Order: sequence, then structure tokens, then C-alpha cells
Amino acid sequence: MLDVSADISIPDEEIDLCAIRAQGAGGQNVNKVSSAIHLRFDIHASSLPDVCKQRLLAMRDQRISGEGVIVIKAQQYRTQEKNREDALKRLKELIKSATLVKKSRRPTRPSKRAKQKRMDNKTRRGQVKSMRGRVAD
Repeated sequence: MLDVSADISIPDEEIDLCAIRAQGAGGQNVNKVSSAIHLRFDIHASSLPDVCKQRLLAMRDQRISGEGVIVIKAQQYRTQEKNREDALKRLKELIKSATLVKKSRRPTRPSKRAKQKRMDNKTRRGQVKSMRGRVAD
């Protein structure tokens, strides 16, 4: 059972973990040991709340396929256990990011005092620059 938050948890049956061979350099170890983890999570068939499903599907994330399947490949570590933990952690963060509600931005205006201070500053700078001109004879 993967606990995402206090009210959201995912049963292990819904997460498909598969061990595969890792890519890249590593010598003999990489050629004979299946240490990378391929995680697949079907959003449509999951027990997540409908709101969370909709937000996940609306996300523009390359890890979410067109069919609504999250695919995470973890191959950072040498051991299968650490890669499994990493993949589950990344899935948890992705789902948690979909549950967060962004605070709506309320446009603000500068105060009357701030506007006056800005204008005074501009006038003062203008006077300083006008004093740099040629001295009339």
C-alpha cells in the first residue's frame, strides 16, 4: 500500500513493477543484472478520487501516455530495491502534485504613496540631469 496523503492511498495491485536491465555504462554488472525498475500505473483503472484522476490526465507530463498510463523508469541506483523505492517515490510525488490546488492570483495595484514616491524620484533625477548641461555665459 502506497500512502500518498492522509486520505489517498494506492493498493499494491494497481502498481505494476517490472525489473529490467539498466541502460548505460556499468560494465559486466549492467549486462547480467536486471536492476532497473519499470513502473506502470493505469490512472483510469485506479482507485484514486475522480478529481485527482482528472487533474492527472490534464497534466502535460511526458511520463503520462495518451491512454492514461503513468510510466516511470528508475535506473539511478545499482540495486533493484533502491530503484523500486525511487520509482514509488516519484509516483507519489506526481500524484501529490496533482492533488495540490494552486492559489488563484489576485491582481494588486501600487498604493497612492508608492506612486507619489516614484514620481518624486523621477522629478529629482530629471533635475539632477538638467543641471549637467552647459553653463550659459
